[in-house]
Amino acid sequence: MIVLEKFMFAGVVRGLTKKVRSLVAMLFVVALAGCSGTGIFAPVSSLGDRGVDGTYRVQPGDTLSSIARETGVSVSRLASLNSISNPSLIRVGQRLRLNGDVAMPAADSGSTMLSSDMASARQPQATSASSSASTNTSRASGADALGLMWPAQGEIIQTFTTQSKGIDIAGKIGDPVKAAAKGKVAYAGNGARGFGNLIILDHGNNFITAYAHNETLLVKVGDTADKGSQIATLGESDASSPRLHFELRRDGTPVNPMRYLPPQP
Repeated sequence: MIVLEKFMFAGVVRGLTKKVRSLVAMLFVVALAGCSGTGIFAPVSSLGDRGVDGTYRVQPGDTLSSIARETGVSVSRLASLNSISNPSLIRVGQRLRLNGDVAMPAADSGSTMLSSDMASARQPQATSASSSASTNTSRASGADALGLMWPAQGEIIQTFTTQSKGIDIAGKIGDPVKAAAKGKVAYAGNGARGFGNLIILDHGNNFITAYAHNETLLVKVGDTADKGSQIATLGESDASSPRLHFELRRDGTPVNPMRYLPPQP
C-alpha cells in the first residue's frame, strides 16, 4: 500500500514543529531507503518497464492513476486490458498490458501486493467491511484525552489494516470534512502521490491526523483548526470514488482510529 510517508519531503518539513520535523525527516529517509535497491535512489528500470514493449512493470509507489498519466492509457482501459476487477489493487513487479495486441503477461510469483489508490474502491463486500468495523475496537488509552470526533459522516468502506493504515469514509463530493480534534495544520497540499489533496493536523502529545482525497482544502500550513471546524470538502482526488481517507498516528505509528473515535452518530 502506498504509505503516508510518501508526503515526507523537504517542502513539508519546513512547516512542521521541531518534534514533528524530526519524525518526518526520519520517516522520509526510511521511505526512500525502502524504495531503493542499494543507496538512496532506485535502480534505473529497463525500457520494457516503461512501456516500450507494450507492457508496463509496476514500480514501488505506482498507482493505477499514475501509470495512466505516464503511459497515456486510461485507468478504465488499463483495468479492462489486465482483468483488474479492483483498480485499487496492483502488484509491485506486475506487468500490465498497454494495448490489446500484447499477450497477457504471466503472473510474477515474486511480486508484492500493494493498494494502488491508498484505499480500496467500493467492493461487493463493502457491507461486510462496514459491519466488521466495530470488531477489535476496544477503547484505547488516551482516547478520552484526545477527544476525537468523526471527521465526516458516511459508510466505512475500508477498515483499518496494516496496509490501509487508516479508514475510508464514503460520501458525496463537496461534503464537509472537519477537524477531528483541535490542531495545527502541519501540511496542506497535493504533493503526496496516492493521497490527492491532503491535510495533516498536529494535535500535540505525539498525535497526528491525516485527511486525504479531498476536493478543496480550506486551511493552510500554520493555521489552527478547532475541533469540528471545516478544513476541506470531501472529494475523490487520487481515489476511485468519493471518500475521505482518515489516519491517526500516535508517536509516528498508525493506529486504528476506531479505537479513538466515538460510536458513529
